[in-house]
Amino acid sequence: MEFRDIPWSFVTGTEATPLIDGGIRRIAVLSMHTSPLDQAGIGDSGGLNVYVRELTASMAKRGINCDVYVRRTNPHHPEIVEIEPGVNVIQIEAGPFGLLKSDLPAVVDLWTQGVADHLEHRPVDVIHAHYWLSGVAGHHLKHRFDVPLAVTFHTLGRVKSFTGDTEPEDRIRAEDAVIGCADAVFASGKVEVDQLDSFYGVSRERIEILTPGVDRTLFTPGSSRQARKALGLGDYPILLFVGRIQALKGLDLAIEALAASRNSDARLVIVGGPSGDEGLETYGDLIARIERHNLNKRVIFVEPQPHHLLPTYYRAADVCLVPSRSESFGLVALEAAACGTPVVASDVGGLRDNVINGVTGLLVNERDHRVFADSVDRLIDHPKTCNEMGNRAVERAALHSWDIGASGAIEVFARLASRELVSCV
Repeated sequence: MEFRDIPWSFVTGTEATPLIDGGIRRIAVLSMHTSPLDQAGIGDSGGLNVYVRELTASMAKRGINCDVYVRRTNPHHPEIVEIEPGVNVIQIEAGPFGLLKSDLPAVVDLWTQGVADHLEHRPVDVIHAHYWLSGVAGHHLKHRFDVPLAVTFHTLGRVKSFTGDTEPEDRIRAEDAVIGCADAVFASGKVEVDQLDSFYGVSRERIEILTPGVDRTLFTPGSSRQARKALGLGDYPILLFVGRIQALKGLDLAIEALAASRNSDARLVIVGGPSGDEGLETYGDLIARIERHNLNKRVIFVEPQPHHLLPTYYRAADVCLVPSRSESFGLVALEAAACGTPVVASDVGGLRDNVINGVTGLLVNERDHRVFADSVDRLIDHPKTCNEMGNRAVERAALHSWDIGASGAIEVFARLASRELVSCV
């Protein structure tokens, strides 16, 4: 990623930006717990980083200046970094640099005040908050500056608790409060719309669908043989997992499925690193499983990769695995599809919108490693079917772009700015 010097126009606020419908010129994008400056797959950085970076870049191309507010975690980065023309990442100091994600609620108020100090001199037309922590900040800032608030939660506490992950009650109460005052709640697809309705009682007229996109100049089909050669992989079935190593992502299921697969020469390539408070514990459990099943030579760990290198891994794979316990969308599944790699995924959340079962991949509705292994084997054992699904996946991925998402978001922001704000309920 190239960091650019900040132009004098940032200080003076005099960019020559044309007004669009609704008079929207600048939005504040709140991403407290993770930054587009950080590499996805490390620590708490994941698909949300990609989402914020790509969506803001696409909006900037349409004349919207985006100030992305994050919590400073690296003292070596400058306070303000321009990552694209019109997209500035502003780092707000709030607490020690090395805080865990679970510690961040204690410094939300401090971070919010830091953002507010900037907004006093750098006014915005709309606030777009990402994740519940940023939503809490956005709720306060909405009232302080009397501007509309849109929220994208990415994950929902009640949904995660329902699928087996323990979430603190403080988070769920905070989500209720934010939802009660948000002028718009973005959902990735129909499944998340239903979740917001059934788990939180969000009125559907306040829900807007903003489907994530994929950079189709980067994520494209290519030669599997050349990709394997570039990565030093051999001529054997390759299963690929891309993401953070944490319990939610279900890597234990992937390893157990590898052990149960009929294809005893298959390899599982894992691209990502431990994440979250229990990431190292989860990693240790995976190593124990690998050793128990004698899979040491069949599981290949790869450190997190820059986003632009991921297409090579997707192209090298026969199947991409997304065994998550819950997913609001599952960006990895879309990126794999754009590269022509079919997906075997859990039948949960936004993956139901993202993967067309039997057409672009297979959805598994049981967390049974034998059922997951059978789905994987169905594709590996039938290369023609696997190839056809990959071709269909490319066609399906072509329907999703960040440009489309940006256009839809801007329309929503303009609409919000022209009507009375929602009052807290």
